[in-house]
Amino acid sequence: MPELPEVETTRCGIEPYLLNQCIRRVAVRQPSLRWPVPQDLDEVFAGEKILKVSRRAKYLLIEGASHTLIIHLGMSGSLRIVLNDSEPQKHDHLDIVLSNERILRFRDPRRFGCVLYSENSELSTHVLLANLGPEPLDDTFSADYLFKQTRKRNVAIKNFIMNGNFVVGVGNIYASEALHMAGIMPGKAARRISRDGCERLIREIKTVLTSAIEAGGTTLKDFTNEDGKPGYFSQQLQVYGRSGEPCYRCGDSVRSRVLGQRSTFYCSGCQT
Repeated sequence: MPELPEVETTRCGIEPYLLNQCIRRVAVRQPSLRWPVPQDLDEVFAGEKILKVSRRAKYLLIEGASHTLIIHLGMSGSLRIVLNDSEPQKHDHLDIVLSNERILRFRDPRRFGCVLYSENSELSTHVLLANLGPEPLDDTFSADYLFKQTRKRNVAIKNFIMNGNFVVGVGNIYASEALHMAGIMPGKAARRISRDGCERLIREIKTVLTSAIEAGGTTLKDFTNEDGKPGYFSQQLQVYGRSGEPCYRCGDSVRSRVLGQRSTFYCSGCQT
């Protein structure tokens, strides 16, 4: 599933083609996604000028003068820019036809993504956005914040930092990597993380996400190719997916376990 860096790379890839363009029409070929695509999407957005392309958590927000499109890529979704005479292929479920003779095309083989919208005045209270925690790269996601939020939480720290109510966008890959870099066992109770541990974890979450975004930016050429998908973190992962292999830091074997129904990777020699 695309994680925050991949979604941010997608945003950066499509923004130059969308910004200040008018939406001529929205063509929906398959309305049955995770939630039904609104039937009035074309009526609402035809003629709207795109003023901003942003991201909140893993949601892409395409903002017009009065309404904002809310797009989630789900497990298999992607966005790509094609010429307006490009024939749709299987799993190309929705087209946003632009005034620059381009189309923003949404493809989703497994149909777990979504395309919804909100009035701009109600965007912050939309059911998908209202209860989201701070962005991990914002200053509000600080050691003070993490220490305060974890004091009475017995949940495993990895599950805690993957909970979007407390912080958004720290997915499975980057949670494992950040915890390893911070020297914290993923199954450790959140309330047992010291103030120093919170400072290390905040620092490493920001480091690993920033590095992944930068890596995506260097590997992505444009969003006009066939699949429109950015590459995942191109730097060598320290623990994720390396069960049984030696830890680069101490030489002990990387281990894996299931936490919160997700595969989790760690080194018992480096993490306590």
